Formats: sequence, structure tokens, C-alpha cells
Amino acid sequence: MLFLILGVVLLLLKYFALTAVAEWPWWVVLAPFGLAVLWWSWADWSGYTRRKAAEREDERKETRINKGRARMGLPPLKKR
Repeated sequence: MLFLILGVVLLLLKYFALTAVAEWPWWVVLAPFGLAVLWWSWADWSGYTRRKAAEREDERKETRINKGRARMGLPPLKKR
């Protein structure tokens, strides 16, 4: 996401000829978009995306269980 934001900012600066970015070559301005594609490809290939999604789900599950335990007057489960 960071590469995408950086790419949009650089693209707008180049398009509207603001700051020194207006003098940069187009390939430098568009490079963050290519890096974003590479990052997403690597994240999907390596399982990083799936691992992060599983961690978020585990955190939500633990929070939900601990809320239920608190309503029953039981202590929260300890993190593993």
C-alpha cells in the first residue's frame, strides 16, 4: 500500500509540474507501481498474505472468547 500511495503522489507531482519531481524521468515516477506489483506477487507466492489473515482471525477469535469469559466472570485466557 505504501508503494501505491508513493506512486500516486509522485504521479500527481509530475503531472502538475510541482517541485523537482517534474524534471524526473517518467520511469522513476512510475517505479513505485512496479514495486507494488512485485510486493503483492511475492506476498501471495510466499504465503505472507494468508499468514497475516490467519493472525488477524486468531486475534479476533481470542478477543471474542475473552469477552465471553469476562461476561461469565472468568479470567481471560493467556496468550500462547
